[in-house]
Amino acid sequence: MKDYVILTDSCCDLPAGMAAELELSVLPLSFVMEGREYFNYLDNRDIAPGDFYSRLRGGALGTTSAINVAVFTEAMTALVKQGKDVLCVAFSSGLSTTYQSACIAAGDVEAAHPGSKILVCDSRAASLGQGLLVYLAVQEKRKGRSLEEVRDFVEERKDHIDHWFTVDDLNHLKRGGRVSAAAALLGTMLQMKPVLHVDDAGHLIPVSKVRGRKASINALLDQMEQLVEDPSVVFISHGDCEEDARSLAASIQEKYKVDKLVINYVGPVIGNHSGPGTLALFFQGKHK
Repeated sequence: MKDYVILTDSCCDLPAGMAAELELSVLPLSFVMEGREYFNYLDNRDIAPGDFYSRLRGGALGTTSAINVAVFTEAMTALVKQGKDVLCVAFSSGLSTTYQSACIAAGDVEAAHPGSKILVCDSRAASLGQGLLVYLAVQEKRKGRSLEEVRDFVEERKDHIDHWFTVDDLNHLKRGGRVSAAAALLGTMLQMKPVLHVDDAGHLIPVSKVRGRKASINALLDQMEQLVEDPSVVFISHGDCEEDARSLAASIQEKYKVDKLVINYVGPVIGNHSGPGTLALFFQGKHK
């Protein structure tokens, strides 16, 4: 069986050391803030998470960019020239054009290199939801599964990767068009915190609102209790609120047998839209 590489992008938000251990190839998305372009490398070489979120709290705004066809083409060509096939698991098409770019590049590279095989999956996931899906894909690869078998696994499993999260500041969602200006103002005044998830199409959907931070965190736990299918692997990402993330993790570990629990920052490309104080919970559920 020909060897293959799992390729993904930096919106998986995996810790850099973990991505290396999983032998992933990871391409960075980018953003511009205060007149400078930064690349969202997993090792934070361009900008530290604390610095990024400090700037957001100070009022700085960024504009984000998907990975273009040329970048995917270069990366895929390099892997093919090493004699590898490629399974690309891309950031949700409901939130970015990254997946579409990967599909175009894959077709171009396969045409230029007969005999190569590049399969592209729309993760319909974001942040450590995408990271969780990629992590599970690697576990299947390590069982000796073929490129097509792991692709089929990803296509099935992505409908069971639950994304539940809350934000501390509605104004960032207002800027992204997720809530109206009036709703953001009223919600801020009343200390209302939205609970959101990513739906089957990979879109960001508001589900409910609760009053106060503690209630919003409890709402994430409630969703897990209702939907969890396999609690053995749980990922949590946060927008510079690690204490809340660790508190959520402790509550989960008290209730479930968790074999692997990963906590990491929401990266700057997604964090630019969700803002400081974002807290996100990812697990395998009965459905999204």
